[in-house]
Amino acid sequence: MQKLINGDCMESLKLIDNNSVDLVLIDPPYSSGGLFAGDRKADTRIKYCSNVFNGASRFPSFTGDNMDQHALLAYWSMVFRRIGGKLKTGAIFETFVDWRNLTVAIDALQCAGLVYRGIVVWNKSNSRATPYRFRNDYEYIVWGTKGPRPAPMVKGAQVFPGCYTVKSVQTRQKHHQTEKPVELLKNLIAICPEGGTVLDCFMGSGSTGVACKETGRDFIGIELAPEYFKTAQERLTE
Repeated sequence: MQKLINGDCMESLKLIDNNSVDLVLIDPPYSSGGLFAGDRKADTRIKYCSNVFNGASRFPSFTGDNMDQHALLAYWSMVFRRIGGKLKTGAIFETFVDWRNLTVAIDALQCAGLVYRGIVVWNKSNSRATPYRFRNDYEYIVWGTKGPRPAPMVKGAQVFPGCYTVKSVQTRQKHHQTEKPVELLKNLIAICPEGGTVLDCFMGSGSTGVACKETGRDFIGIELAPEYFKTAQERLTE
């Protein structure tokens, strides 16, 4: 089952039944891409792509990526709380974030009434090198649950890694400026049983939907930008 909605996530979430989702995996705008306010407010094609080597102008810009940390905490807290109402008891919540706003995501999750469980690390392994600096090789997945999640000590029970090494999507293969690799997304949704329902209310170009389609999980996707919504539709009907 696939359900795709073109609209604002706060309004569109009202269309989804409460207590119906097994896992949420989202990649919201990080409001990153610079140390100063002027950098943060720049067009996303400038912040996240280099026109010098990857032809970034072909990607449409996306909105919601220019908040300071106070505004971001308030916004994410509201969105995460509304998402929480859609989750079944014990269901999983996962959100991507980078190092700049890692603590904001952790705080927002808890402000929303979800149980903070920890951080999963994504080692991109092919980040751009900057002389005289440490590489920013990692992004993070902050995860939690809606209430308790039983973890019986059963022989042979599956244990999921806390770190995944998967190369970033090569620019020529991208459908979105900040697209995540489908291989990584498959790993992150594996904690949801086959046949379960996965929600992504910042769907972008639909990569989470592709991962669900290829692994036998139902998918609900919400995307605001018409251009990216159309791309997601095309990818999920291939």
